[in-house]
Amino acid sequence: MRRVIGPTIMFLLGLFLWSSEASAFCGFYVGKADTKLFNKASEVVIARHDNKTVITMANDFKGDVKEFAMVVPVPTVLEKDQIHVGDAAVLKHLADYSAPRLVEYFDDNPCRRYELMEDRMGSFKSMVPASAPGKQERDRALGVTIEAQYTVGEYDILILSAKESAGLETWLSENGYKTPTGASAVLHSYLKQNMKFFVAKVNLIEQSKLGFTHLRPLQIAFESPKFMLPIRLGTVNADGAQELFIYTLTKQGRVETTNYRTVRLPEAQEIPLYVKDKFGDFYRDLFTQQVKRESERGVFLEYTWDMNWCDPCAANPLSAEELRSFGVFWQDSSSFKQHGNIMPQAQNVFLTRLHVRYDAAHFPEDLMFQETSDRNNFQARYILRHPWTGQDDCPAATAYRQQLRDRYEREAQTLANLTGWNIGDIRKQMNIASLPVSEGKKWYQRLWTN
Repeated sequence: MRRVIGPTIMFLLGLFLWSSEASAFCGFYVGKADTKLFNKASEVVIARHDNKTVITMANDFKGDVKEFAMVVPVPTVLEKDQIHVGDAAVLKHLADYSAPRLVEYFDDNPCRRYELMEDRMGSFKSMVPASAPGKQERDRALGVTIEAQYTVGEYDILILSAKESAGLETWLSENGYKTPTGASAVLHSYLKQNMKFFVAKVNLIEQSKLGFTHLRPLQIAFESPKFMLPIRLGTVNADGAQELFIYTLTKQGRVETTNYRTVRLPEAQEIPLYVKDKFGDFYRDLFTQQVKRESERGVFLEYTWDMNWCDPCAANPLSAEELRSFGVFWQDSSSFKQHGNIMPQAQNVFLTRLHVRYDAAHFPEDLMFQETSDRNNFQARYILRHPWTGQDDCPAATAYRQQLRDRYEREAQTLANLTGWNIGDIRKQMNIASLPVSEGKKWYQRLWTN
């Protein structure tokens, strides 16, 4: 049976590397936009310091695991100890912690002076048939060498090298991999960089023994001066654009792309209250609008934060053990402290979350990254502001009530601009027509009476 190399899981990860005070935000966290909002979404975590790199790769593969295969270009032959199977729950924790979020505020009584309070696949005995002399000769003829072969957890792993792309493409086809048309040129570009290929399939027997029914993330550790994410191989047989979430864990600061524009998403926008019940739809459409405005070539910044803390928190920061499981090797366990016995703190671990929607036409190059010294915090945060509904009567309360309709109209315009939703439908949902029109004349209308 042929294994289909899924478009969302064929990346490379070759890698390059790479204090300011944080200001607190206000508001109460009420919701987040998780990665499941997007179809064909893959996630990659990159922990990196001093050219030492640990990559965690996860995808949303759907279908029979017998059909699963992963091919990832890597800069060197990996030993078995450099390959590991990760924990999907820890990846979900990282995704939840960094997700775009919805917060809400409550207006106070305008009659009182106040200050806002801060919130703080098929089963194989081996990956290939037994090494008969004829098979070895065929491999040599194609210029393909099996550099290493392992079983790690529920995965059978091969590390391949090749002399030329046509031979590698033929080898993959003859050994049960259905390579897409057009893959040869992309494979050739990686071979010119002297890269190897990390190939994984699911071993059903081992998976059954371990009792897992889902595909766990695969992790690899290596050293390389390059900091890049080859995505072109994943576009060869892609059925439309794909979503990729990239989480980087570094020591110094924010990570950005160097060959595509890194764009901060709109944040701290006030939106209508009814969006609370459809925040997922809101964020998905907002992201689509941003992609269009960048001509489908942008890489979007969703979150940057020092992992000491969060405000408001969509999930607690990761523990020392969780960060180490992602490859944060530069942290000694003693450097993690408990803050009020509530929240584990990580020193010198800075998280960047990037989101890209990509296809071959708009992303003809692999993603190239650099680490910066910028440690300013940023989050895609959207605000619901509840109006004061008290009955107190004073000049300030009168002015407040008169301004509500204008405020709601601004929120409606903001929502339409962010999402592309119809402004008329938004106004109906908000029932703006029922609000009283602001009373009183403007200052210049009071100057003359004729």
